[in-house]
Amino acid sequence: MKLFKVLAVAGLSAALLAGCGSNNNAANEAAATTAPATEQTDAVTTASIVNQADAFTAAVSESGNWIVAILNDLTVDSDVVVAGEFHDKGDAANAIYRKLALYAQDADHKVTATYTLTAPKVTVQSENFRVQGGTIKGDVYVEANGFNLYKDATIDGNLYFASEDVKATAVIEGTVTGATEVK
Repeated sequence: MKLFKVLAVAGLSAALLAGCGSNNNAANEAAATTAPATEQTDAVTTASIVNQADAFTAAVSESGNWIVAILNDLTVDSDVVVAGEFHDKGDAANAIYRKLALYAQDADHKVTATYTLTAPKVTVQSENFRVQGGTIKGDVYVEANGFNLYKDATIDGNLYFASEDVKATAVIEGTVTGATEVK
């Protein structure tokens, strides 16, 4: 039974990583998640795939990763802060970008499950942060430019912006059940 669970998590992780890129160029996606075999490579940044509250808060911190995915519904009892500057696919040559994936998908990029992140407060300090799939249950406070609530994502709570300027840079395609305002 343990072997089955390990294989299931590994398969889910591989499928999720395969679909997290912003383009369909297989060579670029492969290059983004694998390191060339040279001595000059310091580190390779991949997704943080988590299923526990402490691992999640570490993954979205300044020392976390450019993409964070959860494997199930997750409740964090303390406030969450999404902080740090990250780049698409973990490559400093790419645009500033960070993503929270609240879903699972198969090898064909078809969403197979969505998840809910429950937290009293989520503060976004990372620029160009996208929430995709699933639901954040709690209030979200955006302090950085470029926030994106993708069309398949929901905030079950209020969405607050630090200023009109920050709000003007946001793209809200998903659903917010509460207020959306500057606070």
